Amino acid sequence: MGNSYFVLNSCLLMNEQLILKLTNVGKSFAVAGGKLTILEKVSFDIKKGEKVAIIGPSGSGKSTLLSLLGLLDSPSVGTIEILGQEVGGLSEQAKAKFRNEVIGFVFQSFELIAPFTVKENVSAPLDISGQKAKPELVSDILAEVGLTERSAALPNTLSGGEKQRVAIARALVHKPAILLADEPTGSLDRETGEKVLKFLLDAVTNRETTLLVITHDEAMAAMMDRIFEIKEQTVYERR
Repeated sequence: MGNSYFVLNSCLLMNEQLILKLTNVGKSFAVAGGKLTILEKVSFDIKKGEKVAIIGPSGSGKSTLLSLLGLLDSPSVGTIEILGQEVGGLSEQAKAKFRNEVIGFVFQSFELIAPFTVKENVSAPLDISGQKAKPELVSDILAEVGLTERSAALPNTLSGGEKQRVAIARALVHKPAILLADEPTGSLDRETGEKVLKFLLDAVTNRETTLLVITHDEAMAAMMDRIFEIKEQTVYERR
């Protein structure tokens, strides 16, 4: 297969600029006495550069949907296309490579590597994918999130807001097509969260990166281009 699964459907992107397409996606799990359905008949399209909020009550399936979009899990039924590639048929090795090159992640709990400096944390995705981390690339993204002077600092010396800005820089340093953010300000106070959110929105806008953010914060959701709500095991777009 080689790198064929990274070849974009140029006609698709030229005409529609579709980054993500879900068609009748469902996810269920076998449980004692039957089957537990978390999501069913989920269908939507997202275009390049769009910022999308995914909201819903606790236990509605937000994290399950994020795992499917991030290729951390596979749907029970339906198809997911990213950059014109139907990803369900990829091997686990191919999924990991695709994920590392195409998708960035920001988590509520930061997930920084404790022994690494800020600069080393940011360059980690490039190192993992076998790319040589260009110093200017890392320096540029650190400057963009306001952390140039903290590049040699260790995570345990950072504030919560600084840690999340490191996580944002790390998620974007390899220029992913999609950034998935799971409650990115959930562990921060309101003022710090608003500052971090501004860094995030500015960074994805500058790169025309497609953003999907899971949040329970209606104010944050209102700042996005589109809002998807999970209810009754499926996804509806607010109009």
